Amino acid sequence: MKIRVLIATLFLITASWSPAPPNDQGPTKLVQFQMAIMRKGPKWDATREAERNAILKQHFANVVALLDSGKAVIAGPFGDDLGGIFILRAASAAEAKTWIDADPAVKAGLLMSEIHPWYSEDIFKRANAPIKFTTVYFGFLKKGPNRKEGDGDKPEIQELQKAHIANIVRLADMKKLVVAGPFGDDGDLRGIFVFRVASLQEATDLSASDPMIKIDRLRIELHPWQVPEGILP
Repeated sequence: MKIRVLIATLFLITASWSPAPPNDQGPTKLVQFQMAIMRKGPKWDATREAERNAILKQHFANVVALLDSGKAVIAGPFGDDLGGIFILRAASAAEAKTWIDADPAVKAGLLMSEIHPWYSEDIFKRANAPIKFTTVYFGFLKKGPNRKEGDGDKPEIQELQKAHIANIVRLADMKKLVVAGPFGDDGDLRGIFVFRVASLQEATDLSASDPMIKIDRLRIELHPWQVPEGILP
């Protein structure tokens, strides 16, 4: 199964971290995207509800335009207070920032962005028309307190990594894990999981089966994510 090869490749990269993975990883071709993490901006609370809703309507129209143009491969809000995610087919963070800064909600100060390079196979399809949203569960994989600098060469960590990858493949084979990939800037954010499951609790329980999360070498922060139908495999 193609996703098995992809996910194993991605997280082998994450384990022995290379800030700039090459595009060709054997049978799987990784593409660098730019991921914009959106949060409430400084004027969110100060903006009257009617005005905010009008601006957000313009924001939605801009999201649709970015998807239609191919600049965005997927975008959608989180179902909580964080904001949302754009994954952009941009050549650089600077190019991605110009696209995000042109968004009406960003220009109005309702939203602000944090942009990171992110790697995945180019699995994204065009959204179904008309756009309808479905809920998946997006997890940020972050450095845990038991991740130590340079410990990736230790035999016990390498064995743990094998178990980590085996668990990822298991979740993919169950068709529960539909997207995974590492960030490219070697920060606290290590990668993402996206689960297609019935509830946040199910995503939490599946995440808890990961050997790296069990020992607190990785931590996961999960959010319900509203995404256009048809884009994800």
